[in-house]
Order: sequence, then C-alpha cells, then structure tokens
Amino acid sequence: MLTSLQNPLVKQMRKLHRTKERRQQQLFLLEGTHLLEAALLANRPFVTVCHTPEWHARYPDLWALANQSAQRIELVSPEVLRAIATTVEPDGVVATLERTSVPTPTFTSLGLVLETVQDPGNLGTMIRTAAAAGAEGLLLSADSVDWDHPKVLRSSAGQWFQLPMADSDDLEAAVRQYQQQGMQVIATLPTATLTYWDVDLRPPTLILLGNEGAGLSPALAALADRQVVIPLSPGVESLNVAIAAALILYEAKRQRHEGVVGEMGRKQE
Repeated sequence: MLTSLQNPLVKQMRKLHRTKERRQQQLFLLEGTHLLEAALLANRPFVTVCHTPEWHARYPDLWALANQSAQRIELVSPEVLRAIATTVEPDGVVATLERTSVPTPTFTSLGLVLETVQDPGNLGTMIRTAAAAGAEGLLLSADSVDWDHPKVLRSSAGQWFQLPMADSDDLEAAVRQYQQQGMQVIATLPTATLTYWDVDLRPPTLILLGNEGAGLSPALAALADRQVVIPLSPGVESLNVAIAAALILYEAKRQRHEGVVGEMGRKQE
C-alpha cells in the first residue's frame, strides 16, 4: 500500500491538478466511482488507478474491470488519495487517462460552439446539458478552460465520455465551414431584437455562446445568421452561460418534437 506523500507516483499525479502539467504529461485525472464507470463503458483504458482498501471492498467487480483496463493499479491510504484528488472528500478512487487528440465534431443537426468559456463547472454543465438535449457535440475555442479539467469531468456527470467535443485554434473558420455545409448559426447577444424562441431552430443549427463576462467576440457574432436574446426581468444583468445554453438547446428540442416555432409566434406543420 502506498502511504507516503513523497512517493514518485503520488507526486506525479498531484501535478495533474495544473493545466501545464496535464499538457506536459499528456495525462488527466479521473475522480470518483461514477466517472470510473463511465470511462469503462466508453472503453477508455486507464494509465493508473489508485484506490483505498475500503473502495476495493465495496466495489470488487468494478475493481476487477479496472484492473483489466489499467496499466498500473495501486492500493493507497485514504491520506494519499486525498492528496491526489482535487475534491475535499474523494470517494475512494482516482485514475489517470491519456489525453488524446480528437477530431472536430461532425455537426449535421445541432451543435454547441463555445468561445473563451473559463469556468470548468460551466463547461461541464454544458456538456451534460448538450448530451441530454440531443446535441451532436461541442466545439470549444482553444483559449477556453481545458476540456479535461477535473471539475469539467465531474460537472459533466459522465456525459464527458459520450459527447463528441474538441477545441479549435480558429473558431471563426470552423463556423464558416459549417455554414458552407448548410447549417444556420445562431448567436446570443443582449442587443438582439429577436427572442430565442422566435427563431426556427428545426433546421441544422449551430448555437454560439461566449465568455461568462464579455460574451461573444464581435468577429464571431458577426458570422451569425440570426442573433437572439434571452429576455430578462428588469434589474437582472445577465444569465449564467450554462443556463443560457440549456434554454436554447431545449427550445430546439421542443421545436423539433412539437413542430412549433414562432418567429411570429405561429405554429408550422
């Protein structure tokens, strides 16, 4: 059993709390039983799995599957596990996986494009919401928070392994390419005159959302075929970006299910 915080493996895994180290080591952390199960269901192999005796006793079948998938599996003390994890009270298991380059998602129906999103909780929530609403994937600007940040994975509630996603060094070029393929681009802006439910979201659609504070850049917003606003009550300045994403994604889902749209509030068969 590993009990020393000075163990080289422990030191290596603790470094993965930092973006720079995740990129240098080409590894990221996976924390908790639920995410471990999600990775196994997605057939993602582990580099290392560290677990406590209590976790092994509670999940012997899961341990056996992890043992088959991992290059290395280690029994560690609860103190060591807490040092490795980014959560205050980890539930007994932390693993590492390889960072892998993934192709840009293939959007043909509904996609979410995010520019300079900085909060990992927001990104994880949007991954979870996009998967639930039936979006085909998520495209993220390269200056956003890492998509394999530990909190992103936790906030995604396992959907991180199910939703195609990638980052892009040139988000404008990527959006133009999808427009050329026939997708309409919808941007959310506080100055827009159309509300988001007044736009037909049934055709192939990309939804653009921007930074938590600054919103979309003018260059990206200018590419939009339609600009929409989420109406707010007086005195409310803005909505959380993850809430905004949920509203628009589920409006698209509603329209596609019910055949209802209202640029003028009318039903179209």
